Amino acid sequence: MSNWLEGAVTRAELVSDWLAPQRQTSLALLREAQWPTRKTEAWKYLPINVWDRTELLAEADAASDAAVETIEGLNSLDLVFVNGKLESSLSGDLPAGLTVVSLADASADAQAWARETFTAVKPERHLFGLVNDVLATQGVLIDVADDAVIEQPVRIVNVLTQGHESHTRVLVRLGKNAKASVVEQFVGNQRSKNTGFAEYKIGESAYLEHYRFALQTGESLSIGGSHFELATRAELNSSLVGFGSTLQRIDVDVTHAGEHAFAKLNAIYLLDGKELFDLHSTIEHAVPNGTTEENVRGIVADNSRAVFNGRIHIHRDAQKTLAELNNRNLLMSDRAEIDTKPELEIYADDVRCAHGATVAQIDKKALYYMQTRGVSRSQAQIMLNFGFINELVDQMPNEALAEWLRPQLRDRFANMEVK
Repeated sequence: MSNWLEGAVTRAELVSDWLAPQRQTSLALLREAQWPTRKTEAWKYLPINVWDRTELLAEADAASDAAVETIEGLNSLDLVFVNGKLESSLSGDLPAGLTVVSLADASADAQAWARETFTAVKPERHLFGLVNDVLATQGVLIDVADDAVIEQPVRIVNVLTQGHESHTRVLVRLGKNAKASVVEQFVGNQRSKNTGFAEYKIGESAYLEHYRFALQTGESLSIGGSHFELATRAELNSSLVGFGSTLQRIDVDVTHAGEHAFAKLNAIYLLDGKELFDLHSTIEHAVPNGTTEENVRGIVADNSRAVFNGRIHIHRDAQKTLAELNNRNLLMSDRAEIDTKPELEIYADDVRCAHGATVAQIDKKALYYMQTRGVSRSQAQIMLNFGFINELVDQMPNEALAEWLRPQLRDRFANMEVK
């Protein structure tokens, strides 16, 4: 066990709240856990020892003057965490059918359903998920009642600043026929550590529009995940956008627990300098008649490195499953690296499944052609890059979020050079 993990276990032994039974189960697993090494398949490309060597403040003072960007046209319900502490929570009247409370303020009814959700959606195999189980005393519970349609997105902003370690948890439950949108946003480019995990239970015939913007850069060390359980005829539309940093890892898990569920997952990562981004996804088709569409696209420049491991597991009883996984990448430098591993594990015989991965360089003929037509090299590069990922941006259901994201992507492209 690493020194940091030993310290985390010691800190966790002092945590006592209404989630204590669930935390104790995770703590027992954590005590037996092995720290990943280069020989650990799921961690072989990630320099996890950087996390172990980086010492930061375990308890942070919230920075009350931290600015949170307003997204024009979004009209969201915002909750703000600064260094892991809930600094700005929702006040006033919420839309009918929506309940949002902090872990500390949860009522007896909220505690009851949260106990059933906490650690139940996220698989036990996630080491840092177990860490988050035992250390995340700050978080929110979002409950959407049966038949409720919540038009305003709930945006959860995590602001990460210099020198702090933080752990936050989000639990979301959508009732039968409910509709809602949740945005997880992480920002910060200074030296920090954080784990941010979210668990979603999507009820029968419910619809969740989900976004995770992992926009930490610079010296940020970040490990987290978004995990989903779909009931019968439930629908998930999830978009993930990641920028690289010193160390960044995201795990996404989707379990089709009810028949005729549908999951659409789009992901984009853009890396430059010496940045690192590691995305692992696992789709579990446990019952028949499920559908999954997963598209992942990345652009990697300079000395950066991207890792993608996408696994679709079709269980023996999951007949009539339709599942597709596609990972496409652009290398903009001879020094950049992409490690991609799409996987299909199929035990049913009446399914339609496909997977694929490509790694290519930017088309230098197209770049030259545009330059001969009076387009500068930098602008031609931005146009070609943006065209590569814009299809997934266009598929975002919320146009305000797409419009907010596009200039950030263009700025990112402007600093990437073909080498």
